[in-house]
Amino acid sequence: MAKARSGRATLYRAGGATGRLRLGVGAMLALLLVIGGRLVLVQGFGAGGYAQAALDKRLQTTVLPSQRGEIVDASGKLLAQSVIRYNITVDQPKATNFTDYKRRDKDGNETPVTRNQAISDLAGVLGMPVDQVTAAITGDKKFNYVARNVTPDVEARVSDLAFPGIYTQGTSQRVYPQGAVGGNLVGFVGSDGTGLAGIEQTQNAQLSGKDGKRVYEIGADGLRIPVATDQLTPAQNGQTIKLTINSDLQYFTQQAIQTQTDKYSAQWGIAIVQDVTNGNILAMADSNPVDPNDPGKSAAKDRGVRAVTAAYEPGSVEKTLTMSALIQEGKANPLSEYTVPPTVTVDGQTFADAFTHGTEKRTLAGILGYSMNTGTVLAGQALNKQERYDWLTKFGIGQAPDVGLPGEAAGILATPDKWDGRQQNTVLFGQGLTQSTLQTVRAYQAIANNGLLLQPRLIDGYIGADGTEHKSATQPSSQVISKETAQQVKDMLESAVTKGELHPAAIDGYRVGAKTGTSEAPREDGVPGYDGVTSTLIGMAPMENPRFIVSVVIQRPKNDIFGIGNADVFRAVMSQTLHMYNIQPSSGTPAQFPQYAQ
Repeated sequence: MAKARSGRATLYRAGGATGRLRLGVGAMLALLLVIGGRLVLVQGFGAGGYAQAALDKRLQTTVLPSQRGEIVDASGKLLAQSVIRYNITVDQPKATNFTDYKRRDKDGNETPVTRNQAISDLAGVLGMPVDQVTAAITGDKKFNYVARNVTPDVEARVSDLAFPGIYTQGTSQRVYPQGAVGGNLVGFVGSDGTGLAGIEQTQNAQLSGKDGKRVYEIGADGLRIPVATDQLTPAQNGQTIKLTINSDLQYFTQQAIQTQTDKYSAQWGIAIVQDVTNGNILAMADSNPVDPNDPGKSAAKDRGVRAVTAAYEPGSVEKTLTMSALIQEGKANPLSEYTVPPTVTVDGQTFADAFTHGTEKRTLAGILGYSMNTGTVLAGQALNKQERYDWLTKFGIGQAPDVGLPGEAAGILATPDKWDGRQQNTVLFGQGLTQSTLQTVRAYQAIANNGLLLQPRLIDGYIGADGTEHKSATQPSSQVISKETAQQVKDMLESAVTKGELHPAAIDGYRVGAKTGTSEAPREDGVPGYDGVTSTLIGMAPMENPRFIVSVVIQRPKNDIFGIGNADVFRAVMSQTLHMYNIQPSSGTPAQFPQYAQ
């Protein structure tokens, strides 16, 4: 009995031990499962994240700045370029706390390098004294400059040294080799390399490139890991902008307009040279030009391009457009006769001329040749208000030229329903509306080019980093007047030089046609009224087959020089242009329309 109880007790004890064993084993298995799961998570599902985090800590990235595209003239002469430079920097603790490291060459061979040898090598690459380099890299600063503005080839040699804690920092410097020549057209950039004026501003997207980068791994000691990540993403440079201007002619034109501006103590001056056969702007000069290398030296008002931004009353140069309209409409011809009194009154408004005269019998050519407001108003009565407006718009008045410069003015051309009794007639001779110098040049280009108006061109094309050139899009042309009408108007302009008052614009050996314009300049102090004049002379040559237009404008000159006072600078710039482009002396007989009716 007792034995039996003892046996049961034994069995009970044995069963209890087995349970405890099973519990222990279960607990152990559970623990192993947790640990195993964690290991799977860490080394399996989470391995990428942890590994990436560790890798990110080891990666060092150096930005490789892209090169901003160049700006060149029509012959490829540099007007703007970017120079890539690098600053060499150091994390001093990393560059200080090591004795040697292994440098790996391009073939994968590793060479032990002591710190002293590394310093000597770095000094040699940088062209600096060893003690100066040692002082720059030794210490506890996390950032310090070792050298500034080193060339790309020096930066590459520094990187090849794999010096612990030494890094390179890319920068880009914009330089303008021609200085102020074409400076207002080219523009300039800000401290961040973004274009702030001129072509630099409007073509910023095309000029800007895309930075590249170099990524490599470093250890905790700052040493580059030889066989680890080493990735290079090359920079993509910006496009080169090719302009239509001739920088040599631009220089000459700038000098000429500056001399004229200074001579008359004028507020500003503008001179433009255009090739009438293709619309290309060969020179566009402002007085007091900005040097893009140091734009801060120029007043803000002198940093733009007044040839497109300054809109003013053009004055009598607009009479040529009126004559073109009359001839094209079949309402007059160069020899049409008019009896012109000293003053003309229309709808209660009286008009006079800038010179005193009695009642004269004039041809249409003579009205233009002597720039008579009275005769223009008389002849212009053959055009109704809508026709006057329509012809101005056909010649591009009221429309910005759109040559790729900031702030291009459209000018002011009110619709006929807004013209008062005086304005409807003053628009015939260039008052009561405003336009830029380039708008006037565009209109005259159509006359010179047998009636075909071409949009002015300043940007000739774009050159990619691979050297491929793409011409800029050609804007639509329009036949404003017929070839026959254009020839009659050109003969009238030439007669203004040969028989009219513009003989000072004549150039020996070449046939020239020209027109002057003088208008009052509105006060700029907010007070109503005028305080000076705007003086213009625009002409073309050679008249047997016009190739070039030159326009000269002076604002608020001291002394009343009127348009004819610009004859000297016109002759100088036109003569230089004809000679630079090897235009042969004129042939044929110059036009000589009579200025007075028989």
